[in-house]
Amino acid sequence: MLIETSHPGNIGACARAMKTMGLSALYLVSPKIFPSGEAIARAAGAEDVLESATVCDSLEQALAGCTLVMGASARARTIEWPLLTPRACAAQLVREAVSAPVALVLGREHSGLSNEELDRCHYLARIRANPGFSSLNLAAALQVFAYEIFLAQGEAAEETGDHAPATCRDALVSREAGSRERLGAEQMELFYAHLERVLVRVGFLNPQYPKKLMRRLRRLFNRARPDQNEMNILRGMLTEVERKLPAIESPAQQE
Repeated sequence: MLIETSHPGNIGACARAMKTMGLSALYLVSPKIFPSGEAIARAAGAEDVLESATVCDSLEQALAGCTLVMGASARARTIEWPLLTPRACAAQLVREAVSAPVALVLGREHSGLSNEELDRCHYLARIRANPGFSSLNLAAALQVFAYEIFLAQGEAAEETGDHAPATCRDALVSREAGSRERLGAEQMELFYAHLERVLVRVGFLNPQYPKKLMRRLRRLFNRARPDQNEMNILRGMLTEVERKLPAIESPAQQE
């Protein structure tokens, strides 16, 4: 999944990197130029990946239904985020893809992912590189992750004994039932909006000076990854707080 890619040639190069490792589910969020002859030229045989690419207006739209989201970025963050290597990232993507859709998100060529976009990710994945020159070309970064996904899928096949021909794309879009009912990205966003609304009403969060409270809470719940039953409990608690608030608010607050 590529966000606001500015150069169409990079989209083509990413498509080629994906196809060499058996991936084909390419999502483009607000690309600057697409479709493009330059993208086709750089794809060099991976035109089918470009033709089947899904173009979305927002990251929210692109992540609909995804229960695990990995954000790839080289930028340092003031708030620490659960950090994975490309190998660990790939292993978890392949492992969880058997039960629900998953996503790997890469940001803009020059600035990567914004903090708001990383808020929607469960983990931050980072490629180790020369500390003095750690910025990789977008397609080169994607190639690293695609290769690790390719290896991880092969290892998963060895463990299960399933050696039937399959592509990484098959693993990354499988929707077979899993042991836990993971939540889609849109459900988590509804929860965060509900949580913020309640925190403002009880006075715990000042909307004029929010600082980084909601970002830290997002990191907490993204790390916990509640299932559907747990989310029902959390939303039920928030709803009950809202229901009781009018009874405890002062007359001045109710006016």
